[in-house]
Amino acid sequence: MQIHLDALGGVAGDMVVAALLDAFPEHEAGVARSVRAALAEAAPDAAGSVACTLSAHSDGILTGRRFAVTRDGRPAEENGHDHGHGHHHHHGHHHHHAHRHWAEIRDGLRRADLAPEVARHALAIFGHLAEAEGRVHGIPVEQVAFHEVGAWDSIADIVATAHCVAALGASAWTVSALPLGGGRVKTQHGPLPVPAPATTLLLDGFALVDDGIPGERVTPTGAAILRHLCGTDRVPGARVLSRSGTGFGTRRLPGISNCLRILAFEEGAAQRPAGAREIGIVEFEVDDQTAEDLAQGLDRIRAHEAVLDAVQMPVFGKKGRMMTHVRVLARADALDAAIGACFRETTTIGLRYRKEAGIALERDSVSVEAEGREVRVKRVARPGGRTAKAEADDALAGEDHAARARLRRAAERIALEQGDGE
Repeated sequence: MQIHLDALGGVAGDMVVAALLDAFPEHEAGVARSVRAALAEAAPDAAGSVACTLSAHSDGILTGRRFAVTRDGRPAEENGHDHGHGHHHHHGHHHHHAHRHWAEIRDGLRRADLAPEVARHALAIFGHLAEAEGRVHGIPVEQVAFHEVGAWDSIADIVATAHCVAALGASAWTVSALPLGGGRVKTQHGPLPVPAPATTLLLDGFALVDDGIPGERVTPTGAAILRHLCGTDRVPGARVLSRSGTGFGTRRLPGISNCLRILAFEEGAAQRPAGAREIGIVEFEVDDQTAEDLAQGLDRIRAHEAVLDAVQMPVFGKKGRMMTHVRVLARADALDAAIGACFRETTTIGLRYRKEAGIALERDSVSVEAEGREVRVKRVARPGGRTAKAEADDALAGEDHAARARLRRAAERIALEQGDGE
């Protein structure tokens, strides 16, 4: 399975969880279990009073889910919109009750009763977040402190995401261009520019687009999740859409749904015609190799196990010079080996290669005795029925044309009369 995140409204931890659980509701109970286990160790003072709720939500345009983390029934966003920014402080440790250091949270997550894969993903996502905050504020990562609200909120969002990621085991995660947003975001350090500095570090290499709608559109937690999961590469080729989900954020945006959509694809489940295959094609021109040597080189290329076939054709190059154009068909999974053979066996110094869809008919080869001779015959299953073709080499060159043709026809007739697989 491959999962694509379409960030219409933006990306925040709670939106990722909501969208994943909207698409894969069967993981809801498991997520609740993992979050409880993580909070019990990583935020023990809050564990009893923190609850996660997944609710159906409609913004009047689209429907989906919302994932809310509450403490004593009050949402984490009570204080504006503090999305778990890492906050360090310069006043020694007397604020300790209101802060939780990354080192503590990390040790708590390691101790927590989580499946190993869930713990691995959660620590990796949280680690990205802490590292970015540490770089922004110029402090060692161990000492990055999360404001108390941000701590249990982020733990819940990140562990819930980690649970889904582990459960789904997708082979690839991709993301659309991300909305840039704008303006200022309230933090403990006063107003900071949007995207927040930590988010900016985490989104290095991702495509951002300014859709004209301000606000904090990607939160640091959202960015840390993207940094852990998503390559920016598009997944090539056709794939089959199997599920989709929509997760809403807490804010309302003007003129647009504040949602993150998830599209899940199954690889290669599409109905491909029988015999369809991917093949590699390598092409190049040669103008400085003798015909004799090139012919030997092409024979060796053809004999290479990665190569299906090679053909050559005359073409005209600059100043009207004759050149040989070579096209090699190769196994798609062994394209590198085929390219290596082309460079070894010919004088070309550059070539083009690509992968293309191909299709081949079912075929087999049988050996038959015709007029006292052993002749190999290739049989092909065509849409109109089976056809047979004798191998030219075996229909002996010693005879004249009429005798060769007669021998071939006899061998082909015998091969078609024989059953399969003899």
